Amino acid sequence: MKKLAFAAIAASLMATPAFAQEAEGMGGFKLGALVGYDSLSFKVDGESDSKGGLGYGVVAGYDFDAGGALVGVEAEYADSTAKYSARDIETPGDEASISAGRDLYVGARLGVPVSANMLVYAKGGYANASIKMRYDDGTDAASISENVDGFRLGAGAEYVSGTMFARAEYRYSDYGSFEYEGIDTGLKVSRHQGVVAVGYRF
Repeated sequence: MKKLAFAAIAASLMATPAFAQEAEGMGGFKLGALVGYDSLSFKVDGESDSKGGLGYGVVAGYDFDAGGALVGVEAEYADSTAKYSARDIETPGDEASISAGRDLYVGARLGVPVSANMLVYAKGGYANASIKMRYDDGTDAASISENVDGFRLGAGAEYVSGTMFARAEYRYSDYGSFEYEGIDTGLKVSRHQGVVAVGYRF
């Protein structure tokens, strides 16, 4: 029994360096396309609502091997079809809408390999989104577009095979309050996203 126990411990210790070496094949420059579900959330005066749409974009980054783990930096440019609209707000027949525009992200991620081809990771960084608001009372229409700054947190899994990679990821972005010409409108904006990405490693 003791021999079996020591044999199991020895096998585990011997496997650790090999496991770390497996992570070495996952680094490098990566460029890919992403698509998924984007849910834009709004909150004002204690009331909240959300609207979903299609999110899509491109992602680029570089992963560094760090002794059994990967440390990476990445940037992303994305857009979305998410749009919230309502009618009969102030007068019968009027319409207001809030829609998502382009979304920028730059941040870092930390990954740990769970097999020779699979990596699980967490990420976080700076996010900047364009929010568009429009109001039409049936006679006149007005629209504004402003950028909002915030942060993003996320987690996912990545599969690597040769020069290809594929990942599935969930992320949450919080942009704080929407301001127009320096005035806080009281509207708080955030989003939840579930995306998949595929691309090349160089």
